[in-house]
Amino acid sequence: MPDQPPIDRETSTDAIAVKDLTFAWQSGEVVLDHCTLSVPKGEFWMLLGTNGSGKSTLLKLLAGLLEPQSGEMHIASPAGFVFQNPDHQLVMPTVGADVAFGLVSENLSYVWTQIRVQEALTAVGLEHLQRRPIYALSGGQKQRVAIAGAIARHAEVLLLDEPTALLDGDSQNDLVVAVQKLVKEKSLTALWVTHRLNELDYADGAFLLQNGKVVDRGDPIRLKHALSET
Repeated sequence: MPDQPPIDRETSTDAIAVKDLTFAWQSGEVVLDHCTLSVPKGEFWMLLGTNGSGKSTLLKLLAGLLEPQSGEMHIASPAGFVFQNPDHQLVMPTVGADVAFGLVSENLSYVWTQIRVQEALTAVGLEHLQRRPIYALSGGQKQRVAIAGAIARHAEVLLLDEPTALLDGDSQNDLVVAVQKLVKEKSLTALWVTHRLNELDYADGAFLLQNGKVVDRGDPIRLKHALSET
């Protein structure tokens, strides 16, 4: 088979493009094995697979938290990463302060910082909680604060690593609907890792990862039905 052409970052219509990506731990365990996928700009895609298939590792590579051994990656910048446990990334005492924390490097004036914070919190439906202590929030609200931090930085891509794993049923549904709305209204791109087949109802597309490779992709409802029968 002839080599595929390299990713053209200048003309690509994809917000995320991964080609022949390989990653292994120092122990030699291969996590991603020539993994290839792409997510079009302005779409909401989900990443499925059993534990150990490489889903979280792929997101960390895209976020720059890990370095691959080989292959190519392109991701629109800036990108925001949302952890499974929001307590691992919320560092300030109040909602507004935490969203503002991510803007420190931009050296904005106080007024512009507050404008960006208010806009981001409004986008995730938490504008009335700007002064609320982080510890007083529900799990779903904490995840929205994490997303608001990315929105405030004008992120073009959201990378979400099983963001509903620690939430109750109602909060799970509320969060996936909120992200779907953000993708549509703000022309964001989202890649969402999940084990929950019902969440595929909100996606534009999905990938199935096995042993570090994408083995199926495309229509999320087709994948949902196929996986529910196995």
